Amino acid sequence: MLKTLTIVTFIWALSLGGPAIAQENSTDKPAETPIKQARGPVTNLAIPRFVSMKASEGFARRGPSKSHRIDWVFKHKNTPLMVTGEYQHWRRVQDVDGQGGWMHFRLLSGVRMVLFQAEKTKLRRRAYEAADILAEVEQGVIAKLDACDVEWCKVSIGRTKGWVRKGAIWGVGKDELRN
Repeated sequence: MLKTLTIVTFIWALSLGGPAIAQENSTDKPAETPIKQARGPVTNLAIPRFVSMKASEGFARRGPSKSHRIDWVFKHKNTPLMVTGEYQHWRRVQDVDGQGGWMHFRLLSGVRMVLFQAEKTKLRRRAYEAADILAEVEQGVIAKLDACDVEWCKVSIGRTKGWVRKGAIWGVGKDELRN
């Protein structure tokens, strides 16, 4: 005969669409399942991840081969792109606007670049709101990504290095930390 608590647990599991398995010991804690980030089948690197354009021009194709039609042409060296898939020597990428396709890996670089999204963004000497302003950066400017904490990223634009809020740039993960 099942204990009352076990029957309640059994009914609760059924109501959530879970497996119909009764627990004998109601004091057991459910096992925590770690969240695994997807990995690319070719490189074993995280998917999605950010890269940049190595070349000054790159074709984004409909599929992972030169025989596929060109859907998009990226025209700026160092443009940050997000890798969303891998197949042999090809990487499926997209830009800040979601445009993209399959590009040959030789056109891409692991050097991290970011794109300023706001019309005017303050570049600060330190990673806090009251820090001195070094420059105001316009929308569309590309910068090299140096480091990130929870809310701020350190970037380089030419010889100028400073800190910017993560939400003002594209090319870095929301929860990404970099030293």
